[in-house]
Amino acid sequence: MKAIKVPNELTCAPYYQRELKLNGVSLVESCTLTHRTEGSMYLGEHMLLVVLEGTNTITHGKNTYVVNKHEMVLLKKAVQVSYDKCGNPGNNYVYDSMLFFIKDEFLKEFIKMTKIESVNCAEAVLVSVKPVKERLLKFFESLKPYFNEPENIDAGLIRLKMLELLYDLASTDKNLFQQILQLKQPVYSDITHIVEENYANPITLTDMAYLSGRSLSSFKRDFQAIYQVSPAKWIREKRLAKARQLLQTNLPVKDVCYSLGFESVAHFSRLFKEYFGHTPSETKSRVVVLVD
Repeated sequence: MKAIKVPNELTCAPYYQRELKLNGVSLVESCTLTHRTEGSMYLGEHMLLVVLEGTNTITHGKNTYVVNKHEMVLLKKAVQVSYDKCGNPGNNYVYDSMLFFIKDEFLKEFIKMTKIESVNCAEAVLVSVKPVKERLLKFFESLKPYFNEPENIDAGLIRLKMLELLYDLASTDKNLFQQILQLKQPVYSDITHIVEENYANPITLTDMAYLSGRSLSSFKRDFQAIYQVSPAKWIREKRLAKARQLLQTNLPVKDVCYSLGFESVAHFSRLFKEYFGHTPSETKSRVVVLVD
């Protein structure tokens, strides 16, 4: 089982606080003094956000989730989200939260242990903010001491605690239970909607196939039938067109490159020049000249 990859935005100052890692799951504790912190990140794995103090407003596409103190929201992987964190003005602007990043393999282990039949739903369960009741609140509080000495915490113990978390979440309400099941097997979705909404995000073909509820081979076959071109070529050309648009703003070439999912600046520059006949840097220079 591969280790979890936590979004870079959470492992660089000033966002990262303390982290516990285990194959299949990663926990990030954030406790900061902040009037307001905004940003965005790509979720490579499923994420449960629990706010213990303050407020975090999460935006994904047209959906906005305001998560207040003692509330939580569960989001599926392979999406780009924006966040707006605000500390509690009544408590010295403290913002306190826990984030749990969970891999499919860990979900499969939980479903196998509970002997739950695989559920294929015709419609996606709506994501919604849920209250953190006393039982779950005590659970989150029990994890706090683990962050003080992560090197002395046995991986087996963390695994048991995370399985306990999934059991507790599943018993919270029927909607959240169904949502957990659908994380493993997403609902069969319209390919056109998926690719148009996500092509500009740093997302892989495997992620897009997951979001559409298909295997990678089925996704490629269905995509080809719709667009008459391979998904890799279509996405590359759409991202290059988006890149040219972003290069006309104040964003540096490097930021444009990585925000659209290109593997390196050199690779991005080569593809850009092959497609448009000039490099990203030359495009930026032309914009500066026109402005002057």
